Amino acid sequence: MSSDEIKSQLTPKKRSDDLSLDLALRPKSFDEYVGQESIKKNLKILIEAAQKRNEPLEHLLFYGPAGLGKTTLAHLVAKETSSQIKITSGPAIEKVGDLASILTNLSPGDILFIDEAHRLNKLIEEILYPAMENRSLDIIIGKGPSARTIQLELPSFTLVAATTRIALLSSPLRSRFSGGSFRLDFYTEENIEKIIKRSAEILGVKIESGAIPLIASRSRFTPRIANRLLKRARDYAEVKGDGIITVPLAEEALKLLEIDELGLESIDRKILDTVIKKFGGGPVGLSTIAASIMEEDDTIEEVYEPYLMQLGFLERTPRGRCATLRAYEHLGITAPKQDQQKLI
Repeated sequence: MSSDEIKSQLTPKKRSDDLSLDLALRPKSFDEYVGQESIKKNLKILIEAAQKRNEPLEHLLFYGPAGLGKTTLAHLVAKETSSQIKITSGPAIEKVGDLASILTNLSPGDILFIDEAHRLNKLIEEILYPAMENRSLDIIIGKGPSARTIQLELPSFTLVAATTRIALLSSPLRSRFSGGSFRLDFYTEENIEKIIKRSAEILGVKIESGAIPLIASRSRFTPRIANRLLKRARDYAEVKGDGIITVPLAEEALKLLEIDELGLESIDRKILDTVIKKFGGGPVGLSTIAASIMEEDDTIEEVYEPYLMQLGFLERTPRGRCATLRAYEHLGITAPKQDQQKLI
């Protein structure tokens, strides 16, 4: 393939078209949403019961590792209840005035989705309590002896929050999600294969049947990563092949991305390598690991650690992080004899 032909396949128009196709990857109904069966059943009951009583849906909290579909579930809840969804995030609500502006602009029956809810500051949480319980907003005007409080009535709304770190939410806030708190688990490889197949059809990507389980096995049991790897394999197939994702082309694309047979990326291996080689397998503190590999603490804790722990490669202890015997074996490193029994 000539360089001109390659450029013609990677034009800005094509990339722009891909952006609109990416939006189509989000499921449009609970039937299209693969996995998380228990959560879907519970949500269907909650929604149907609220509709029969002609009441707004109670507040919901979704939590779990990034990329498992918390935002998608929020959109599906809005669609199933025929509600408008207003979206914001914890870091975006900096002042009480920001929250007041959002809440007072809601219409009856709206759903307010707050992503990264664990990053709400405590003052904002305090304002949310009466808003969630009594549909009222207490605002203090002025300072000192002349300060006064006014109470604004809010329309009936449903708060749907999502977080990757539920432990950082205060207990009073967690208790006010009367509809329930739902933990999203990692997906099975079978479900990831279904997601890849569906996404390939939507994106118009031709993929060999053998390449689907190959990509699924490297997707860290996470739909967002599965879709990302599918698109990168598509790009590689367009440039290096005839546009069809074959098993050899998929393997080459994953190798280029430095993703191994278990889905570990270079940062994952760097974390394990640091714990084992620099700190004797641990225990070692999170901040020490972050400083050693020049990454943010939160990134390691929210993005990389959950999967490493899911594989049984890393353990959290009161004294710090420890690499397991499986981590030594995967990296091809022999564990010290005095530590082998401890690591088993």
